[in-house]
Order: sequence, then C-alpha cells, then structure tokens
Amino acid sequence: MEEASGKVDEPVWVRTLVAWHVVFWTLLGVIASASLISPDFSARQRIVYLSLLGLLGLGYQFIAKPAMVSRHELPSHLYRLLMICCVAGAVAIYPQSTFIMFIVSPQIWLLSDRILDAVIFSLLLITAVGTAQLWQAGLTMDAFWNILPWMLISLVVSLLLGIWIDKVINQSEQRAELIHELQATRDELAAAHHTAGVMAERERMAREIHDTLAQGMTSIVMLAQTGAVELARGTAEPVAARLAAIEDTARENLAEARALVAAFTPVALSGATLTEVLRRQAERFAAETGVDVQVSLDLPDDEVAALPQGQQVVLLRAAQESLANVRKHAGATRVLITLGMSADGVAIEISDDGSGFEPLAAAAGFGLAAMRGRVEESGGTVQVDTAPGRGTRVQVLIPATNREAS
Repeated sequence: MEEASGKVDEPVWVRTLVAWHVVFWTLLGVIASASLISPDFSARQRIVYLSLLGLLGLGYQFIAKPAMVSRHELPSHLYRLLMICCVAGAVAIYPQSTFIMFIVSPQIWLLSDRILDAVIFSLLLITAVGTAQLWQAGLTMDAFWNILPWMLISLVVSLLLGIWIDKVINQSEQRAELIHELQATRDELAAAHHTAGVMAERERMAREIHDTLAQGMTSIVMLAQTGAVELARGTAEPVAARLAAIEDTARENLAEARALVAAFTPVALSGATLTEVLRRQAERFAAETGVDVQVSLDLPDDEVAALPQGQQVVLLRAAQESLANVRKHAGATRVLITLGMSADGVAIEISDDGSGFEPLAAAAGFGLAAMRGRVEESGGTVQVDTAPGRGTRVQVLIPATNREAS
C-alpha cells in the first residue's frame, strides 16, 4: 500500500513526464535541424539561433524537469522567464520559429500551481513573441496591425489549451485521490471483516466448548464426587459403574476436542442419527443423575435423518444445553424431550418438573445466551417458559425455509 499511496501523492504529470520529454526534444530537434538547412540564416545568425535553442534545452533539462517534480516556485519562474527570452530571441532571428510555441505554451501550465500565474506567463510569452515579430518586421504600424490578430488568437488558444490542461490535471488528481480513498476504505472493510470473522469464530468455539467439553467435564466431576461418596460408604459395585461412566465421558470429550480442532461435524452425529443420539444422551443422563428422561418423536426416524446436518447440530446442542441446566440447577425428577415438525419448521422442546427459575436472573448466563445465538444464526427462535417452583420448558424452532442442502 505504501508504494501505491506514493504514486497517488505524486502530481499527475509526473507519471506522464516521459511523453512530455519525448515531444519536447523531438520538436526542438526538428526546429534545430530546419535552421541548419534553411538559407535564411547568416553564419552568425545560425550560431546565435542554435545557441538560444541549446540554452532552452539546457534550461528544460536542468531547471524545468526537476521543478515539475518538486513543484518549487523559484525554479519554475526562472525557467519560464528563460524560456520566454529564448523563444522571443529565436523568433526575432527567424519568424517561422513561432512553431516552437506549441511545445512551450503547455509547459507554462505544467509548471503552474495557480491559474493566475499561468495566465500572466502566457501573456508575457505572447507579448514577447509578438514584439520580436514586430521588431523583425521593422516596427511599423502596418506590421503591428498585421501581427495583432495573430497575437490575440494565439493568446486565446493558449489560454483555452492551458485551462483544458489544468482541468484534466485536476480531474485526474481527484480521480487518483478517490481511488486512494477507495483503496483505503477497502482495506478498512477487509480488516473489519477479518476482525468480525475472528470474533464470530471465537464465539462459535466458545459455544462448542460450552456445549460439549464443559458439559462433559461437569459430568465427570459429578460422577467422581458421587463415586467418592459411595466409596466412603463402602459400596464398591456402584463405584465401578461410576468409573466406567467417567471413562466413557472422558473418551467422548476427547473425541469432541479432536473434532473441534479439525472443525468437523460433532462426533455424536458422525455415526448416528439425531434420534439415536438424543436417546443415547437421555440414557446416559438418566444413569448419571437418576432423572427419568424420555424422548418423544412426532415424526418418523427417516424424516429426522433427512434433516439438514446444520439443523441437526443446532437441535442437538439445544438439547445438551437444556440437560446441562437441568443437571446444575433444576433438581428435576422427570425430563421430556420432544422432537417434531410444525407448519413453521422443525422444533425441539425440553421440559422438566424442576424448581424453575426467574428468567431475568438467568439472562446473563452464558448457556442460554449461547443457545439463543446458535439458533438465531440458523434463522430460528428460542422460547423459555419458566417460573420459580413450576419447572421449565425450552422450545427451539428452526424454519423449514432455512434448511441447507444435506
């Protein structure tokens, strides 16, 4: 970007100077060559004439070219005064040299940052060249009236050409500035999109970790605590079952962690249907907590299996989060998970007969917020119906129109 920015900051003509140089030296060479073969020169006049052209060329090379880039006023003024003197002297010796004005008039505008400066130097050039022609013609009134129309026409053409050049340069500079701003805006947008993508990915990973690894770790902790109590009571048989459950949960957590790293489909859904996974989750939850968990389907298994993978993941995560909340807070004895279709799409409902809670008090928790965020990303909605002392019902609906290709 630095290189591109540097190019935009340069004057427009700096990027097209090569063309100006070629035109200037070509026409100057043509005029010098014409003077060598013209019979209208004496030897002394030819030397003076070529000297003036040579002085003009040296001034252009060592004063005008650097000034076009640096934009310093002093060398710009110095070259234009030198140029006017050289051109007027050349015309005074050889009137046909007015042709040289085609290459020096645009230079006046190229070296001007203000239109007023360009107009003043254009007037000086026309006046000096017209005076040189009048001197060559003998300083008579007839010659003056003959030269005057040409001077006025030359002045008008010079001003029109110069104003056109100035407008072209201004438009090019504005266009270059606009391009620069667009590039800067594009880079800012790209950075903003990247930052938003990073934040979205972090949120997604946080939800995945909360819905899988954190819940698995919670199960392991509770199983270990239960096993420790049973071991203290001297009942070894249940402890063995608890250890086996801890091992199974740890293995599932390890598989989920590997899947998260690889960004794959949840391990639970990789080799089973959503119905099978929900029933497996219910059985394990019942074994770990003693809570009666039932799974009810209001649609055939084959229709459940045909649901888009993304919808199945959202529904599974909603059920897992609801069960985790039942484990940690509800104190329930019975949980019912219902999966079905409605006119609006596919829905899952998790209800329990636990202690319930105050919805506003739970709004700041990460679990329900993560569930709501995941469902809303799929275009769905989450409704939580609860109150202290009367259980909880969580309803998740994903519109059928939001289904992705399976």
